[in-house]
Amino acid sequence: MRISVVFLALAASTACHRAVIAQEPPAQPAGTDWVTISPNGRPVISAGTSRATEEKKEETTVLKFRSRQDSLEWASARRVASNANAFRVVVSIKDRQLWVIDKSGDTLRAADVAVAKDEVLNYNGRTWSFKTPRGTRTVRFKQEDPVWTPPDWHYAEVARDYNLKMRQLPLRGSVKLKDGSLLSVRDSLVGITKPGTSWSELPFDYEVVFEGTLFVPPIGTKNRRIEGQLGKYKLDLGDGYMLHGTPHQHTVGNAVTHGCVRLRDEDIEWLYHNVPVGTRVYLY
Repeated sequence: MRISVVFLALAASTACHRAVIAQEPPAQPAGTDWVTISPNGRPVISAGTSRATEEKKEETTVLKFRSRQDSLEWASARRVASNANAFRVVVSIKDRQLWVIDKSGDTLRAADVAVAKDEVLNYNGRTWSFKTPRGTRTVRFKQEDPVWTPPDWHYAEVARDYNLKMRQLPLRGSVKLKDGSLLSVRDSLVGITKPGTSWSELPFDYEVVFEGTLFVPPIGTKNRRIEGQLGKYKLDLGDGYMLHGTPHQHTVGNAVTHGCVRLRDEDIEWLYHNVPVGTRVYLY
């Protein structure tokens, strides 16, 4: 029986880096609050006020929020960022803008950024929420030529998009396929032993699909590492969130990531060389 093997290029789904067309926010439900931002930056909750009326007001920008609680959380995070007075990085998620500000309040650098697409992925009983988190974080470390280790949701997205099953490949032991072939890990590489042959490695820069199942490589294997998808530099903010570059320069300025903040090459290079470890990053 011939083995049916399908290789899916890792570049087809690139975690924080998959290009997704930004969608318009949903229409405001009738009877809910519109949240407007006045010239002094303070939120004004206008219950029962129509969008058309608010848009006619001079020097007022209408921002959309999922709920009043959402707007209050945004206002709180923005207030903290506005009150900061040390050297800092500030990210406006809604504006998709980043600023580096010194302790005197002068802006040293301004840049467009890509932020999370604010979507939920449900697959096989598991749920992932893709948001860029508000709040205060710290640059924990910086890295040149970073390598990305795809989380489980990366494989769930690929499985969903290609209508595949998903299965974890064990670090030790093997998985037997229908024709008797064995999938296993040796020397940090996923390989296959076909009946009557010796073990041979599989390409580590491709997803490997056998018999309609996407096998998830163990963390620590070369198959679980993707080079180039984080660009040339990254600034790590903890919990899997980063400021980083991207090979998909055209996506900067859109809501397309899975939570990270991505920048163009020249901007992330500037941050890498000018923002020290320990710098506070305010996101709102």
